[in-house]
Amino acid sequence: MEFGEVVRRRRMVRNYDPDRPVPPEVVQRLLDHAVRAPSAGFAQGWGFLVLEEPADRDRFWAAATPGGGGRERWLAGMRRAPLIVVPHANRSAYLERYAEPDKGWVDRSEDRWPVPYWYVDTGFAALLMLLTAVDEGLGACFFGIPPDRLSAYREAFGVPGEYHPIGAITIGYRAVDHRSPSLRRGRRPVDEVVRRGRWS
Repeated sequence: MEFGEVVRRRRMVRNYDPDRPVPPEVVQRLLDHAVRAPSAGFAQGWGFLVLEEPADRDRFWAAATPGGGGRERWLAGMRRAPLIVVPHANRSAYLERYAEPDKGWVDRSEDRWPVPYWYVDTGFAALLMLLTAVDEGLGACFFGIPPDRLSAYREAFGVPGEYHPIGAITIGYRAVDHRSPSLRRGRRPVDEVVRRGRWS
C-alpha cells in the first residue's frame, strides 16, 4: 500500500473479528516498526507489553477498565481484539542517557527537558504501530488507561515502576464498526492550523 493511502485510511477502529487472530509474523512486524521510531539521544526508553492470549487480554480488561460510565458498546467491540499492545515510557532511560559524556547533563534533572520526550518518543512508536496495522490490512485503536486503574494494571502484569504506560493499542481485523460521534466535528483544514513564517 502506498504511504499516502496508509495515512488517509488510518482511523481508530473499535470493533474486531474475534475469530481472526493477528498472524505471528504481522505481530513481529508491528513491533519491529515500533522500535524504528525516533528517540532523543537514541535513548529508546520504551517497553512494550504484548497480550495475545485470551486470559492475558481478559486480565487487562479487568484491571484497566473502570466500572460503569456508559461505555458498554465501546468496550464490547474493543474486547474482541485478538491483540493488545501496551507501550510504556521509561523516563530514567533518558535521564541516564543524557548524563553520558557526549551529552553531559550529569545532574539528571528533568528541568533540562523542554518537554518529556520519553512520552513523545513512545507516542511516535505507537503511531508507527497504528500505521503498520493499516498497511497490514488491520484495524487498531489507541486509548488511555484511566489514572485510577494504573495501579491495578501494574499489579496485574508486574510492570516495573520506571515504566509508565502511555495508553494501550487494540489490534485486529476490523468488524462492522460504529463511527465516533466526535467525527461530526470534522477535520480542521490545514490552512486553519498552519502558520507560515510568523504566527500573526
